[in-house]
Amino acid sequence: MTLSWNEIKSRAITFSKKWEDESSENAEAKSFWDSFFNIFGIERRRVAAFEKPVKKQDGKHGFIDLLWKGVILIEHKSKGKNLDKAFQQAKDYFPGLKDYELPKYILVSDFQLFRLYDLDNDTIVEFALKDLIHHVQLFRFIAGYEKRVYKEQDPVNIQAAIRMGDLHDALKNSGYTGHVLEVYLVRLLFCLFAEDTSIFERTQFQDYIDKQTKTDGSDLGVHLAQLFQILNTPKDKRLKTLDETLNAFPYVNGKLFEEILLFPAFDSKMRELLLFACSLDWSKISPAIFGSMFQAVMNPKERRNLGAHYTSEKNIQKVIKPLFLDNLYAEFEKAKGNKFKLQELHVKIAQLRFLDPACGCGNFLIISYRELRLLEMEILKALNKTGQGFLDIQTILQVDVHQFAGIEYDEFPARIAEVAMWLMDHQMNMLVSEAFGQYFVRLPLRKSAHIRHGNALQLDWNDITPKENLHFILGNPPFIGHHYQNKAQKKDMALIFNQVKGFGVLDYVAAWYYKASAFIQKTNIQVCFVSTNSITQGEQVGLLWMPLLNVFKIKINFAHRTFRWSNEAKGNAAVHCVIIGFANFDMPDKKIFEYADIKGEATELMVKKINPYLVEASELVIQNQSNPICNVPAMKYGSKPTDGGFLMFTNEEKEAFLKLEPNAEKFIKQIIGSEEFINHKLRWCLWLVNANPNELKKLPQVMKRVESVKKFRLESKAEATRKYQYPTLFRQIAQPTEDYILIPRVSSENRLYIPIGFVSKDVIANDAVNTIPGGTVYLFGILTSQMHMTWVKYTCGRLKSDFRYSKDIVYNNYPFPINMSDINKKKVEMAAQEVLNIRLKYPDCSLADLYNVLTMPPDLIKAHQILDKAVDLCYRPQPFTTELNRIEYLFGLYENYTAPMFKVEKKKK
Repeated sequence: MTLSWNEIKSRAITFSKKWEDESSENAEAKSFWDSFFNIFGIERRRVAAFEKPVKKQDGKHGFIDLLWKGVILIEHKSKGKNLDKAFQQAKDYFPGLKDYELPKYILVSDFQLFRLYDLDNDTIVEFALKDLIHHVQLFRFIAGYEKRVYKEQDPVNIQAAIRMGDLHDALKNSGYTGHVLEVYLVRLLFCLFAEDTSIFERTQFQDYIDKQTKTDGSDLGVHLAQLFQILNTPKDKRLKTLDETLNAFPYVNGKLFEEILLFPAFDSKMRELLLFACSLDWSKISPAIFGSMFQAVMNPKERRNLGAHYTSEKNIQKVIKPLFLDNLYAEFEKAKGNKFKLQELHVKIAQLRFLDPACGCGNFLIISYRELRLLEMEILKALNKTGQGFLDIQTILQVDVHQFAGIEYDEFPARIAEVAMWLMDHQMNMLVSEAFGQYFVRLPLRKSAHIRHGNALQLDWNDITPKENLHFILGNPPFIGHHYQNKAQKKDMALIFNQVKGFGVLDYVAAWYYKASAFIQKTNIQVCFVSTNSITQGEQVGLLWMPLLNVFKIKINFAHRTFRWSNEAKGNAAVHCVIIGFANFDMPDKKIFEYADIKGEATELMVKKINPYLVEASELVIQNQSNPICNVPAMKYGSKPTDGGFLMFTNEEKEAFLKLEPNAEKFIKQIIGSEEFINHKLRWCLWLVNANPNELKKLPQVMKRVESVKKFRLESKAEATRKYQYPTLFRQIAQPTEDYILIPRVSSENRLYIPIGFVSKDVIANDAVNTIPGGTVYLFGILTSQMHMTWVKYTCGRLKSDFRYSKDIVYNNYPFPINMSDINKKKVEMAAQEVLNIRLKYPDCSLADLYNVLTMPPDLIKAHQILDKAVDLCYRPQPFTTELNRIEYLFGLYENYTAPMFKVEKKKK
């Protein structure tokens, strides 16, 4: 049994007094170290051996004074001997040790002086015997108290996952697969963790394998099957004739070892892999991080980059702090010094219930539970100061894992989540034990987190945790854009959005928002989800948030605007996300977290209201409009080839083609898309509109390409494309008959302005651009202004982080200035023309060069600044000081413009 720190310190004092006069290595070394281990309640002979024979680096044989395999090597000398030489002697033994035997600490001593080398952290601490009481916590790893600061990039998490991955592969290759393999690995994970964190005795699991099983591994499966049965059997129900080694293991329960599994057949290599896994210090493992890594080992492709497969704690904190943690700590600060208020808060946090309906390996639940336990410990410390002492800390602790529930689609991560919650619970119990000087371990496991294996979009969440008992729903549901959803996911979407028209363009994550909103009706449950920022941009806003606001009366109470959701692992693809906290009620103090740099830190803004665009403005939702809400020329899509590339040419391809078919030159026209327009590239196309059939017959190379287009379309998955009967033409034709303004449909978010320009009617616009036939210089000036760019940032969709300009959402809904004076309109025209003139000064530069924030010419910057001021004056005489200032004004203007459109007339009686 692990001792309390109070007992350990008392024993340390007794030890120091007993050995203060000893000096002879040969006479009393063994007794000395037996007594030393006894300080921590450890029987030395159970964990460590004296005079371990080993072959040294020079080939000679030597004897290690004392070795605890995988933990500590002790070299002992007589009083006054050189400890530097003792350390070097200890290092010389390393080549003769197996990997799993290599120690993490070296301790050298001459009775009166101790020197501890921490090989993992590369630290050395030296102290005298009389000062042991002041340094006894250095040996917490012996006592079973392992104090750790868990780092997201701590290599030990990756090492652990790799070792489990190797064992997984070996078992799988032997034919042991599927559900039984997954459960088996989770059980082994628990045992590995248990022996390094005082759930089992130190090295109890490792020693059982090492000493009780054959080296060829032939009986290892049988022994582990028996051990798993013992761990699931209470002490009083075990056979009286049971081997003492097995009977020494505690009763675990928790249903972890309940299922009877077909045991695998091990060999010598597999046995070595398991012992190698045992040699790692599993007390260092972070349950929140390791769970995702453990899951990743099941996939060889993912295993190559294990560090990318967890949600960083920093990002989890962005969810849980504004959702519940900040408020609970604020209550705690107010309750300090007041015994009764502290007790009320303690009862309150023990009654809170949490649900993550897409929990994966449980990252959000694990961190939330840890933070709740840390708060409980602070409350208990504060109560202690008020005079309330604790005779038995176990009777005072109230927060437990059963307060947390989750739903997970895949079984393996669901089982990992359940076990990881127990592991975190035990780590917190060790922290409490150290803080209050009383050892506490929660065995047998009578309570567990409620992790349901199933489809959260098809299950009734009330069956997992009744809504009347629930307080918080949180998590990171799968993002999956509509293009990437499989048949099952599309079926889920149809189930959830059966009352919503056009839901097919929504991301998969939207289904969790919708289901949670329906679930929390007439409750005080608060919800917070992480999702891609696409649900706050473009057409998804109208489709998702109209029913959430109007049908379910959802209120957004806090939000993180777009930021980069990732850890710093090499090769980890970043996702641009938002975090939205909402409920069926309004909170008085709303918060928006703004990111000047999406990779940086947030600035907290206190606001009165938050709309679906995560702006402090009315709860309006901008929907698709087929026509502009203002009196401006219509915007159109470019022409869509759907030709398989057979009607397209690069410069080189065009020249080569015309050498074969010179008479086709009249049918070849320049074609332009976003890439060509922005980067000043030339592309060409066969434009056969109104081409005479007799002429085409005389052009065999043209006909060959037309035939290829026909074949390509007939093989299309789209029925409309297969039925299209005009292989000489683009699939959709929308070429302007007059010169036009061109707006790229996709453009980098890093530019201050989307590059927009005028193009001749003789240049074919493809479907990667939008066009405004007959657009004026004034219109160009408005569209290339900071005012319009602000509207774009908040309302357009995104392709990754790039702007995806939509005519039906962005242009048709844009509140253009009305009733401006002729003078102000003229100023816009003059300023816009100056922008165009300055562009002409750089004929060798592409628009990408001219609008790169690093290379944008100063005169072009100045011209745009003048244009911005001219456009601003068309809206109002007062200057706009911030981007938020602009968007709030534009939303207000939009609301005024559209109010008559959406006004419902009352029926006459």
